[in-house]
Amino acid sequence: MSGPMKIAVFFVGEVQDAGFNASALAGAERAGQSPGVAITLVSGVRYDQDEIRARLAEVVPEVDGLVFIGGQGNIATPEIAARYPDKRFAIVQGQKTGPNLASYDVRQEDSAYLAGVLAAHLTLTGTVGHLSGHRVRPGLKGRAAFVAGVAHAAPDVAVLTGFCGTQDDSQVTRAWAEAEIKAGADVIFTMLNDARRGAIEACRAGGARQIGNALDWVARDPEVFVASAMARIDIGVERAIADMAAGHVPGDIVEFGLADGDAVSLRMGEDVPEAAAAAVASAAEDIRAGRITVPDTYDGAEFQPDAALCDD
Repeated sequence: MSGPMKIAVFFVGEVQDAGFNASALAGAERAGQSPGVAITLVSGVRYDQDEIRARLAEVVPEVDGLVFIGGQGNIATPEIAARYPDKRFAIVQGQKTGPNLASYDVRQEDSAYLAGVLAAHLTLTGTVGHLSGHRVRPGLKGRAAFVAGVAHAAPDVAVLTGFCGTQDDSQVTRAWAEAEIKAGADVIFTMLNDARRGAIEACRAGGARQIGNALDWVARDPEVFVASAMARIDIGVERAIADMAAGHVPGDIVEFGLADGDAVSLRMGEDVPEAAAAAVASAAEDIRAGRITVPDTYDGAEFQPDAALCDD
Protein backbone atom coordinates (compact mmCIF):
# COMPACT_ATOMS: atom_id res chain seq x y z
CA MET A 1 0.00 0.00 0.00
CA SER A 2 1.46 3.32 -1.08
CA GLY A 3 0.64 6.52 0.79
CA PRO A 4 -1.22 6.79 4.09
CA MET A 5 -3.71 4.16 5.13
CA LYS A 6 -7.23 5.43 4.43
CA ILE A 7 -9.43 4.77 7.45
CA ALA A 8 -13.10 5.69 7.71
CA VAL A 9 -14.56 6.33 11.17
CA PHE A 10 -18.26 5.49 11.01
CA PHE A 11 -20.84 7.12 13.31
CA VAL A 12 -24.52 6.37 13.82
CA GLY A 13 -26.12 9.76 14.40
CA GLU A 14 -24.29 13.07 14.55
CA VAL A 15 -20.73 13.36 15.79
CA GLN A 16 -21.43 16.36 18.03
CA ASP A 17 -23.91 14.48 20.18
CA ALA A 18 -22.66 15.50 23.64
CA GLY A 19 -22.02 11.83 24.30
CA PHE A 20 -20.17 8.77 23.01
CA ASN A 21 -19.81 10.08 19.47
CA ALA A 22 -18.28 13.36 20.62
CA SER A 23 -15.74 11.46 22.71
CA ALA A 24 -14.99 9.13 19.81
CA LEU A 25 -14.52 12.11 17.49
CA ALA A 26 -11.83 13.50 19.78
CA GLY A 27 -9.95 10.21 19.56
CA ALA A 28 -10.28 10.08 15.78
CA GLU A 29 -8.97 13.63 15.46
CA ARG A 30 -5.93 12.86 17.60
CA ALA A 31 -5.25 9.64 15.70
CA GLY A 32 -5.51 11.54 12.43
CA GLN A 33 -2.48 13.60 13.41
CA SER A 34 -0.29 10.51 13.30
CA PRO A 35 1.76 9.92 10.15
CA GLY A 36 0.68 7.08 7.92
CA VAL A 37 -3.11 7.44 8.32
CA ALA A 38 -5.74 9.55 6.57
CA ILE A 39 -9.02 9.72 8.49
CA THR A 40 -12.44 10.18 6.87
CA LEU A 41 -15.54 10.76 9.00
CA VAL A 42 -18.87 9.20 8.08
CA SER A 43 -21.82 10.44 10.16
CA GLY A 44 -25.53 11.13 10.15
CA VAL A 45 -26.46 7.49 9.59
CA ARG A 46 -29.77 6.51 11.19
CA TYR A 47 -29.96 3.59 13.61
CA ASP A 48 -31.46 1.26 11.05
CA GLN A 49 -29.57 -1.88 10.07
CA ASP A 50 -30.53 -1.66 6.39
CA GLU A 51 -29.37 1.94 6.21
CA ILE A 52 -26.17 1.06 8.06
CA ARG A 53 -25.49 -1.78 5.61
CA ALA A 54 -26.16 0.45 2.62
CA ARG A 55 -23.84 3.19 3.85
CA LEU A 56 -21.09 0.70 4.69
CA ALA A 57 -21.37 -0.73 1.19
CA GLU A 58 -20.77 2.76 -0.23
CA VAL A 59 -17.85 3.64 2.05
CA VAL A 60 -15.80 0.45 2.35
CA PRO A 61 -14.66 0.15 -1.31
CA GLU A 62 -13.04 3.60 -1.03
CA VAL A 63 -10.94 2.94 2.09
CA ASP A 64 -8.38 0.51 3.48
CA GLY A 65 -10.05 0.14 6.85
CA LEU A 66 -13.13 1.16 8.81
CA VAL A 67 -13.71 1.81 12.51
CA PHE A 68 -17.37 1.58 13.54
CA ILE A 69 -18.32 3.59 16.62
CA GLY A 70 -20.85 1.90 18.90
CA GLY A 71 -22.51 -1.41 19.57
CA GLN A 72 -24.87 -0.65 16.68
CA GLY A 73 -22.10 -2.07 14.49
CA ASN A 74 -22.10 -5.58 15.96
CA ILE A 75 -24.46 -6.87 13.25
CA ALA A 76 -23.43 -5.22 9.99
CA THR A 77 -19.68 -4.84 10.52
CA PRO A 78 -18.89 -8.59 10.72
CA GLU A 79 -20.97 -9.08 7.57
CA ILE A 80 -19.05 -6.57 5.49
CA ALA A 81 -15.71 -7.64 7.00
CA ALA A 82 -16.37 -11.13 5.65
CA ARG A 83 -17.06 -9.65 2.20
CA TYR A 84 -13.78 -7.68 2.16
CA PRO A 85 -11.12 -9.97 3.69
CA ASP A 86 -8.31 -7.75 2.35
CA LYS A 87 -9.50 -4.74 4.39
CA ARG A 88 -9.34 -4.07 8.13
CA PHE A 89 -12.31 -3.43 10.41
CA ALA A 90 -12.84 -2.54 14.05
CA ILE A 91 -15.81 -1.86 16.33
CA VAL A 92 -15.35 0.46 19.30
CA GLN A 93 -17.77 -0.72 22.02
CA GLY A 94 -18.00 -3.89 19.98
CA GLN A 95 -18.33 -7.58 20.82
CA LYS A 96 -17.30 -9.24 17.55
CA THR A 97 -13.90 -10.40 16.29
CA GLY A 98 -12.64 -12.13 13.17
CA PRO A 99 -9.57 -12.57 10.96
CA ASN A 100 -9.80 -8.92 9.84
CA LEU A 101 -12.12 -7.58 12.56
CA ALA A 102 -11.17 -6.32 16.01
CA SER A 103 -13.33 -5.04 18.87
CA TYR A 104 -12.46 -2.55 21.58
CA ASP A 105 -14.60 -2.04 24.68
CA VAL A 106 -14.27 0.86 27.12
CA ARG A 107 -16.01 -0.66 30.11
CA GLN A 108 -18.74 1.90 30.70
CA GLU A 109 -20.37 -0.73 32.92
CA ASP A 110 -17.65 -0.27 35.56
CA SER A 111 -18.50 3.41 36.03
CA ALA A 112 -22.23 2.62 35.67
CA TYR A 113 -21.91 0.25 38.65
CA LEU A 114 -20.34 3.06 40.67
CA ALA A 115 -23.16 5.35 39.55
CA GLY A 116 -25.58 2.83 41.03
CA VAL A 117 -23.72 2.81 44.34
CA LEU A 118 -23.83 6.60 44.46
CA ALA A 119 -27.49 6.83 43.49
CA ALA A 120 -28.44 4.40 46.26
CA HIS A 121 -26.63 6.56 48.80
CA LEU A 122 -28.14 9.83 47.57
CA THR A 123 -31.83 8.97 47.12
CA LEU A 124 -34.23 10.41 49.67
CA THR A 125 -37.32 8.74 48.19
CA GLY A 126 -35.96 5.20 48.03
CA THR A 127 -36.43 5.15 44.25
CA VAL A 128 -33.87 5.89 41.53
CA GLY A 129 -34.12 5.85 37.76
CA HIS A 130 -32.19 4.70 34.71
CA LEU A 131 -32.90 5.93 31.18
CA SER A 132 -31.20 4.85 27.97
CA GLY A 133 -32.06 4.92 24.28
CA HIS A 134 -31.13 2.13 21.87
CA ARG A 135 -31.07 -1.46 23.09
CA VAL A 136 -27.49 -2.08 22.03
CA ARG A 137 -25.08 -4.24 23.99
CA PRO A 138 -23.10 -1.40 25.68
CA GLY A 139 -26.33 0.21 26.88
CA LEU A 140 -27.71 -3.08 28.15
CA LYS A 141 -24.48 -3.80 30.03
CA GLY A 142 -24.53 -0.30 31.52
CA ARG A 143 -28.09 -0.77 32.74
CA ALA A 144 -27.29 -4.15 34.30
CA ALA A 145 -24.29 -2.69 36.09
CA PHE A 146 -26.17 0.34 37.40
CA VAL A 147 -28.95 -1.82 38.84
CA ALA A 148 -26.35 -4.11 40.43
CA GLY A 149 -24.54 -1.14 41.96
CA VAL A 150 -27.77 0.07 43.53
CA ALA A 151 -28.48 -3.39 44.93
CA HIS A 152 -24.93 -3.66 46.29
CA ALA A 153 -25.27 -0.41 48.23
CA ALA A 154 -28.94 -0.62 49.26
CA PRO A 155 -30.99 -3.68 48.25
CA ASP A 156 -34.23 -2.01 49.33
CA VAL A 157 -33.90 0.90 46.88
CA ALA A 158 -36.19 0.54 43.86
CA VAL A 159 -34.88 1.11 40.32
CA LEU A 160 -37.07 2.33 37.45
CA THR A 161 -35.24 1.31 34.29
CA GLY A 162 -36.19 1.85 30.68
CA PHE A 163 -35.02 2.15 27.08
CA CYS A 164 -36.99 4.84 25.27
CA GLY A 165 -35.79 3.86 21.78
CA THR A 166 -34.01 7.09 20.83
CA GLN A 167 -30.66 8.69 21.59
CA ASP A 168 -31.50 12.01 19.93
CA ASP A 169 -35.18 12.98 20.47
CA SER A 170 -35.33 15.22 23.53
CA GLN A 171 -39.13 15.36 23.60
CA VAL A 172 -39.24 11.60 24.13
CA THR A 173 -36.54 11.59 26.80
CA ARG A 174 -38.14 14.49 28.65
CA ALA A 175 -41.45 12.60 28.79
CA TRP A 176 -39.73 9.45 30.07
CA ALA A 177 -37.69 11.31 32.69
CA GLU A 178 -40.78 13.20 33.84
CA ALA A 179 -42.62 9.90 34.21
CA GLU A 180 -39.79 8.38 36.28
CA ILE A 181 -39.70 11.46 38.51
CA LYS A 182 -43.49 11.33 38.93
CA ALA A 183 -43.11 7.66 39.93
CA GLY A 184 -40.70 8.65 42.70
CA ALA A 185 -37.19 8.71 41.22
CA ASP A 186 -35.12 11.56 42.63
CA VAL A 187 -31.80 10.48 41.07
CA ILE A 188 -31.69 9.35 37.41
CA PHE A 189 -28.75 7.77 35.59
CA THR A 190 -28.91 8.61 31.87
CA MET A 191 -27.06 6.90 29.03
CA LEU A 192 -28.11 9.18 26.19
CA ASN A 193 -26.58 11.33 23.48
CA ASP A 194 -28.07 14.62 22.30
CA ALA A 195 -31.44 13.59 23.74
CA ARG A 196 -30.03 14.05 27.23
CA ARG A 197 -31.29 17.64 26.92
CA GLY A 198 -34.83 16.43 27.49
CA ALA A 199 -33.88 14.55 30.63
CA ILE A 200 -31.97 17.60 31.89
CA GLU A 201 -35.07 19.77 31.43
CA ALA A 202 -37.20 17.22 33.28
CA CYS A 203 -34.76 16.96 36.19
CA ARG A 204 -34.44 20.72 36.48
CA ALA A 205 -38.22 21.17 36.51
CA GLY A 206 -38.85 18.21 38.81
CA GLY A 207 -36.07 18.83 41.31
CA ALA A 208 -34.29 15.53 40.58
CA ARG A 209 -30.55 15.06 40.27
CA GLN A 210 -28.98 13.34 37.31
CA ILE A 211 -25.91 11.17 36.79
CA GLY A 212 -24.61 11.52 33.24
CA ASN A 213 -22.30 9.31 31.23
CA ALA A 214 -19.40 9.38 28.77
CA LEU A 215 -18.46 13.06 29.25
CA ASP A 216 -17.96 15.24 32.34
CA TRP A 217 -21.50 16.49 32.91
CA VAL A 218 -20.71 17.77 36.39
CA ALA A 219 -18.47 20.44 34.86
CA ARG A 220 -21.17 21.34 32.33
CA ASP A 221 -24.17 21.60 34.66
CA PRO A 222 -23.43 21.05 38.37
CA GLU A 223 -26.92 22.17 39.37
CA VAL A 224 -28.51 19.15 37.71
CA PHE A 225 -25.63 16.66 37.59
CA VAL A 226 -24.39 15.21 40.84
CA ALA A 227 -21.99 12.86 38.99
CA SER A 228 -21.03 11.48 35.61
CA ALA A 229 -19.98 7.94 34.70
CA MET A 230 -16.96 8.73 32.58
CA ALA A 231 -16.00 6.47 29.68
CA ARG A 232 -13.07 7.56 27.52
CA ILE A 233 -14.29 6.20 24.19
CA ASP A 234 -11.59 8.31 22.56
CA ILE A 235 -8.97 5.97 24.04
CA GLY A 236 -10.61 2.98 22.36
CA VAL A 237 -10.75 4.81 19.03
CA GLU A 238 -7.08 5.81 19.18
CA ARG A 239 -6.05 2.24 19.99
CA ALA A 240 -8.24 0.82 17.20
CA ILE A 241 -6.73 3.14 14.61
CA ALA A 242 -3.17 2.55 15.84
CA ASP A 243 -3.62 -1.23 15.69
CA MET A 244 -5.20 -0.99 12.25
CA ALA A 245 -2.36 1.12 10.89
CA ALA A 246 0.15 -1.36 12.32
CA GLY A 247 -1.65 -4.33 10.74
CA HIS A 248 -2.48 -5.76 14.15
CA VAL A 249 -5.82 -7.55 14.63
CA PRO A 250 -6.29 -8.60 18.29
CA GLY A 251 -7.96 -11.98 18.56
CA ASP A 252 -9.75 -11.08 21.78
CA ILE A 253 -11.84 -8.04 22.65
CA VAL A 254 -9.53 -5.30 23.95
CA GLU A 255 -11.01 -3.89 27.16
CA PHE A 256 -10.30 -0.68 29.07
CA GLY A 257 -11.62 -0.54 32.62
CA LEU A 258 -11.14 1.00 36.05
CA ALA A 259 -7.60 -0.35 36.24
CA ASP A 260 -6.56 1.45 33.03
CA GLY A 261 -5.78 5.00 34.10
CA ASP A 262 -8.67 7.38 33.56
CA ALA A 263 -10.34 5.30 30.85
CA VAL A 264 -13.29 4.74 33.20
CA SER A 265 -14.20 6.64 36.37
CA LEU A 266 -17.07 8.25 38.26
CA ARG A 267 -16.72 12.02 38.38
CA MET A 268 -18.59 13.32 41.43
CA GLY A 269 -19.76 16.82 42.27
CA GLU A 270 -18.50 18.82 45.21
CA ASP A 271 -21.83 18.40 46.99
CA VAL A 272 -21.58 14.60 47.22
CA PRO A 273 -21.53 13.65 50.94
CA GLU A 274 -18.29 12.18 52.23
CA ALA A 275 -19.89 8.87 53.18
CA ALA A 276 -21.32 8.41 49.69
CA ALA A 277 -17.98 9.24 48.06
CA ALA A 278 -16.24 6.76 50.38
CA ALA A 279 -18.71 4.03 49.40
CA VAL A 280 -18.01 4.68 45.72
CA ALA A 281 -14.25 4.57 46.30
CA SER A 282 -14.58 1.27 48.19
CA ALA A 283 -16.65 -0.29 45.40
CA ALA A 284 -14.15 0.90 42.79
CA GLU A 285 -11.30 -0.74 44.66
CA ASP A 286 -13.29 -3.97 44.99
CA ILE A 287 -13.90 -4.02 41.23
CA ARG A 288 -10.21 -3.45 40.50
CA ALA A 289 -9.24 -6.22 42.92
CA GLY A 290 -11.77 -8.67 41.51
CA ARG A 291 -13.83 -8.82 44.70
CA ILE A 292 -16.82 -7.44 42.79
CA THR A 293 -17.78 -8.88 39.42
CA VAL A 294 -19.84 -6.40 37.44
CA PRO A 295 -22.77 -8.24 35.81
CA ASP A 296 -23.64 -7.58 32.18
CA THR A 297 -27.20 -8.88 32.01
CA TYR A 298 -30.46 -7.84 33.65
CA ASP A 299 -33.74 -9.76 33.50
CA GLY A 300 -35.84 -7.77 35.95
CA ALA A 301 -38.84 -5.50 35.49
CA GLU A 302 -38.79 -2.51 33.14
CA PHE A 303 -40.48 0.84 33.55
CA GLN A 304 -42.94 1.78 30.80
CA PRO A 305 -44.64 5.17 31.19
CA ASP A 306 -46.66 5.00 27.99
CA ALA A 307 -46.44 2.40 25.23
CA ALA A 308 -46.87 5.14 22.63
CA LEU A 309 -43.57 6.70 23.63
CA CYS A 310 -41.42 3.66 23.00
CA ASP A 311 -40.21 3.04 19.46
CA ASP A 312 -37.50 0.39 19.87
